[in-house]
Amino acid sequence: MHLKRMISVLSGVVIAISLLSCTALPSAAPAGSAMPVQSQHSSELGAVYAALKTTGGQVFTLDPAKSAIRIYVFRGGSAARLGHNHVLSAPAFTGYFYLPDAGASNGRFDLEFRLDQLEFDNPAYRSALGSAFSSTLTPEAIAGARQHMLGHDNMQADQYPVVRVHSLQIVGESPKFAARVQIEMHGQQREMWIPLSVEGLPDALTVTGSFVLRQTDFGVRPYSVLGGLLAVQDEVVIEFRLLGG
Repeated sequence: MHLKRMISVLSGVVIAISLLSCTALPSAAPAGSAMPVQSQHSSELGAVYAALKTTGGQVFTLDPAKSAIRIYVFRGGSAARLGHNHVLSAPAFTGYFYLPDAGASNGRFDLEFRLDQLEFDNPAYRSALGSAFSSTLTPEAIAGARQHMLGHDNMQADQYPVVRVHSLQIVGESPKFAARVQIEMHGQQREMWIPLSVEGLPDALTVTGSFVLRQTDFGVRPYSVLGGLLAVQDEVVIEFRLLGG
């Protein structure tokens, strides 16, 4: 009986590893697809900021090609050492920052990106992060991680594809600010305060910051298998460096 139990546990671990990080499944929206980032909402944002520009002050359009958004997802569960940490990035997004004549503390910013356009585990990004991300992932493992995290049992990107960040209040003085933001994800909205560093004004704009987001706060069930033997941790770290002109 002891041997049978051991075989059963080992088999479960192998299945869990393949489910969580090593099995390539068909992806509904593969990386690099031609799906446009532009949506009706992002078009409306463009109109809003065009109108703000006529009231005085300056509108910066954030440039995805010069910016960086990184999302760090961590392995969890009692067998976490058998899994992998992941780094996601948003190579395409829509974003604006409005700087009125009165200064950044009276400004506004908006940012939105699509989950199904996220890039998973770019090798260059992983290698720059040190030992916690040093493992080399095969294309099949990356495709599997993408499918699991964006699929029905986790982020449900087919139903809730867009993440939006909208500022409600900005306080502080250049170059350090605190912004109260509304984050929309998975069909739900939550508010939080995040720190911002703003440089380059008034001719250009560089905004840097980071914050922690809990998936369960938005009704998302972090991915896990075999009762949590291998899992994705609830907390994810989001870092950004946004450039506008």
